[in-house]
Amino acid sequence: MKNEMTNTGNALAKNFHRKRNGNIAVLFCFLLPTLLGLIAFAVDYGFLLYVRTDLQRVADQAAIAATQDLTPASNGSQNLDLVRQTIREYASLNAGYEFTILETDIQLGRFDPETVYTDFAILDDGIFDTVKVTVRRNDLTNSSVSLFFARIFGSKQQDVSATATAILQKAVYLGPGTDILPIAISSETWDAIQSDDVWSIYGDGRLEDEFGDPIPGNWGTVDIGPTSNSTKDLVDQINNGLAQSDLDALQTAGTIDSVQWIDSQDPITLNGDTGLSAGIKSAVQNAHTKEKLVPIYDATTGHGGNLYYDIVGWGVVQIVDSTWQGNKKTKILVRKSYIYDGDLRPSPDLSDTTNIIEAAYTSPVLVQ
Repeated sequence: MKNEMTNTGNALAKNFHRKRNGNIAVLFCFLLPTLLGLIAFAVDYGFLLYVRTDLQRVADQAAIAATQDLTPASNGSQNLDLVRQTIREYASLNAGYEFTILETDIQLGRFDPETVYTDFAILDDGIFDTVKVTVRRNDLTNSSVSLFFARIFGSKQQDVSATATAILQKAVYLGPGTDILPIAISSETWDAIQSDDVWSIYGDGRLEDEFGDPIPGNWGTVDIGPTSNSTKDLVDQINNGLAQSDLDALQTAGTIDSVQWIDSQDPITLNGDTGLSAGIKSAVQNAHTKEKLVPIYDATTGHGGNLYYDIVGWGVVQIVDSTWQGNKKTKILVRKSYIYDGDLRPSPDLSDTTNIIEAAYTSPVLVQ
């Protein structure tokens, strides 16, 4: 009897296992499409993320490179065709093949500082400082992205795009290496001169515009560094820009707060001399056609070697030409201009454009 019960139990167990295995097989068949769908989604989604990341890299590099080409010429003009060409060149270079970018996917303009941290807006006026570029892979440009497992469910390809926006930052801080012309101009004169205007600085302090008419003001060299600046120091600054030793000396004297830069927002008083020294002739001649920053003053005290300038800002000039024929005929011809200088430092707050160096720009930065 016991054996019969045992045999019956074994038979029931075997029958149960057979039914259980059959249930699992049916369940597996039922879930297989779902599992395949999840695998297809995971593989194809991961691949699409990879493609989009690659497109973002292409857009970022193209926008940054092109933004540098927005730097205005000495007369304020901008070569926007060159900017668009740079976008396409860098896109193809980073994509590794001839990459197509539609004209409608390139936006050039001036960013609105009031919207930079909210709903970023690009304006179509003034000096352009912003490049926005969208790169796409779709049926119209560069072909859509082919999928793998998703083809089973009828999805053969997918459109992918990426957008980057870069701006040319406004300069505020003058660091070591910043190109300068250590010759001062009055704020009254500077404000009265328009961009691209040309005028002459005479060795006896006279100022004349391009038509030979006199301009009120008194130019002179400025000691942007040690108060005992020699002609050699002025030459070094014209040739090589600000030196770290200049900033060290200004900070030691309490003229500036940081040894890293001169803050254009902070008024400073600097020693200087009236007129022009023939000792800077070769340096000025070497700087013909180049853009430099000049200190702008609103008042002077003293005279001769004890002259002091109250510097209230900085401006950009292009050294057009110079003549060296004695005190009365020695002159430097300059133009109110624009500059891109990698040694300048931008304001940390992109929304604040009230204390920037007029017409001076520094490194591009991605904002979107």
